[in-house]
Amino acid sequence: MPNIVSEAGLQTRAGQWWDSIPFLTSAVVIVCGVIYLICLLVGYDSFYEVCFLPEAIVSHFQVYRIYTSIIFHGSLLHVLFNMLALVPLGSELERIMGSIRMLYTIILLATSNAIFHLIIALVVAHNPFHPFEHLMNECAIGFSGILFSMIVIETSLSGVQSRSVFGLFNVPAKWYAFILLVVFQLLMTNVSLLGHLCGILSGFAYTFGLFNFLIPGPSFYTAIESSSWLASCVRRPKFILCSGGNPSAYIPTYTAQNSSSGALFSGNIWRNLSSWMPQRGTTAQPAQDDPRFPGRGRTLGSVQNTAVNSDSNLQARLLDNSRPTSPSDIAAAVAGERLSNERQLQVNDAVAVGAGGYPLPQMPQVASEEQIQKLLSMGFERTQVEVAIAAADGDLNVAVEILMSQQG
Repeated sequence: MPNIVSEAGLQTRAGQWWDSIPFLTSAVVIVCGVIYLICLLVGYDSFYEVCFLPEAIVSHFQVYRIYTSIIFHGSLLHVLFNMLALVPLGSELERIMGSIRMLYTIILLATSNAIFHLIIALVVAHNPFHPFEHLMNECAIGFSGILFSMIVIETSLSGVQSRSVFGLFNVPAKWYAFILLVVFQLLMTNVSLLGHLCGILSGFAYTFGLFNFLIPGPSFYTAIESSSWLASCVRRPKFILCSGGNPSAYIPTYTAQNSSSGALFSGNIWRNLSSWMPQRGTTAQPAQDDPRFPGRGRTLGSVQNTAVNSDSNLQARLLDNSRPTSPSDIAAAVAGERLSNERQLQVNDAVAVGAGGYPLPQMPQVASEEQIQKLLSMGFERTQVEVAIAAADGDLNVAVEILMSQQG
């Protein structure tokens, strides 16, 4: 039969791609997409009422704008571009942190972005040298500020030294977010420079551990995941639990490890991340030969292992039903195995003592000249022959096995 190779259809591949996106990331994509579609269908375009407007927040305390501004978008290209950028960034971070922790991180980043935005706008608008009040009336909308924070966090976690800007050229990793900020500002009109810049500042603040005091412990996320009102979401296969992730409840940074900030973008952080994930138990590998101790080393208990193997071989032969077994055969087999074990014990003891070239503490029997000559004719040295015969109690067969094992 010929091999038939068929490619999956576009609908199948789209379904597989969507199934690979974790729960919270896909939920954010759905929420932003549905909100834009509703606004498009009903003709709602009063984004001035939901955008991030520093003047309205300061004067009328409209704090809701901090969160409504990140889920509304002004155009189809705006929401499409932001969501396509969110899928890889959000999926990677959500797999590291978990769905609930990721949601908390997005809320934290949105809040910090707004605080930085307000502070900078107030300082620039009310500075005594050259007031610039335009920033107080700038209406910022879209999820891109959170995306810039995620870019900084993901870049610091990747540990790479350089990043590619749209596949055109490479830039140092620590400047990657700022290069993107400049590129977007030059290529696109009506883009909030301050909103993107505050996202970068929030990402660096999070990475350097400045928000650690605001991040709860793992028990907080576990309590939320175990609550009854979230049970339907937790049971979904795309939902990622926080258990088994980072025990300190925030993304690891070099700052948290008492390292200098210059090392934030260097090293291999994925190697550190692997130590926080649950690992399968591994067996210890045998140690390599040490050049300080030449010779053939043997581990303790090798004699017992040999005896166990011999017993298992004997049991295998006794249980073999290919031919009838008489009591005399069983007795002969047991006697043969016992003799073999005793001989192997003698060989192992002699090798363990004599392989390193050390003299035996005592000689049970003095070798005769005839026995020595027989073994010398086989090409062995006289000193080794005498030691082997003495260790074998005059048994030439055992002595030959000792000498052969030393030669091997």
